[in-house]
Amino acid sequence: MHVAGTNGKGSTLAFLKAICEAAGLTVHCYISPHLVHFNERISVAGRQIDDDMLLATLDDCEAANDGGEITFFEMTTAAAFLAFSRAPADVTLIETGLGGRVDATNVIARPALTIITPVSMDHMSWLGDTLEKIAFEKAGILKPGVPAVIGPQRPAALDVIEHRAAETNAPLLVAGRDWSLRAAPGGLTVEDADRVTAFPAPSLSGAHQYINAATAVIAARILPLEGLNDAVLAKGLTTARWPGRMQNLTETSLGAHLPNGWSLWLDGGHNPAAAEALVAIAQDWSDAPLYIVFGALASRDPSGFLRPLAPYVTRLQAIAIPGEETTLSAEDACAAARAVGMAADTAPSIVAALKAIAEAESGSARVLICGSLYLAGAVLAEIEQTTSD
Repeated sequence: MHVAGTNGKGSTLAFLKAICEAAGLTVHCYISPHLVHFNERISVAGRQIDDDMLLATLDDCEAANDGGEITFFEMTTAAAFLAFSRAPADVTLIETGLGGRVDATNVIARPALTIITPVSMDHMSWLGDTLEKIAFEKAGILKPGVPAVIGPQRPAALDVIEHRAAETNAPLLVAGRDWSLRAAPGGLTVEDADRVTAFPAPSLSGAHQYINAATAVIAARILPLEGLNDAVLAKGLTTARWPGRMQNLTETSLGAHLPNGWSLWLDGGHNPAAAEALVAIAQDWSDAPLYIVFGALASRDPSGFLRPLAPYVTRLQAIAIPGEETTLSAEDACAAARAVGMAADTAPSIVAALKAIAEAESGSARVLICGSLYLAGAVLAEIEQTTSD
């Protein structure tokens, strides 16, 4: 199964992995990027690849390449596919790295299914400067005769996807036309041509995860596999895990730097569409002040990410992403926040930012660390290091 899209492809894949495993199926999985350890990218038959197998597989790929020109992602994709070929599994879930049409993962002639999650503006220097150009790249994973589940799309993106589907004779199941969802505080209702089904609320936090969960339900229903009944789907939706995406860190070593009654959250979203998803969450958090710890890559548009959030944020602490050479400086991140109307300061570290927030607020509050998957990885690495010490 091949998954592309701007936002939500990783979460959709996580739901599908949990659904398949709830049915007792073994699952290979390839994702990117990793957050803390490279091994996170490759799961073989349900288990993260170990160091020995990873090194042996990479050695074999390098030997086969024989010094030829190859990118990092091409090599890691080859290693993943080689590892998968050496172990049996019922399902293989593949996430595109960038785009789709010329992505290194787009070499499977006939996957069982393709999925395109919502398409929005991101990676414009590689994929194009319009929504239509980006959608064209994502639609490059569509294959002749292979069903494709299409998540909610803007009209311009959907037009491109439907045009490509017509060219390739790929049957589509389109959100809003062939299937729909309704979200409620207590659960999720998914409707397709055959039925209306109520499911419990998904395990991943945020209103946007209802879309990803529903997309996974529709995909699972058309997979040519037995055992994917509604009870199994419900179990998968409630057991899926996806670190760094609205992850609650309150009970971690970093959460310990905040007063009792506070909560700490982490999200790796980094583009305007991800910011809009965070806005929906912030609107539900109106009962307490919201503070942000923000870091981003220098290649990103920090103002574009922060502008939608500005009305909901009490104050922002800007940091450089620890250990990342291409990070936006704390000073530039702070300036971007101030430019969109946020009160903002700089901090030398994640812990220093949390302590500054705790000292500034007399009541209870929420803190959200956000702006980059690289920042999310640094946060989780710091927690892991503190825990191991």
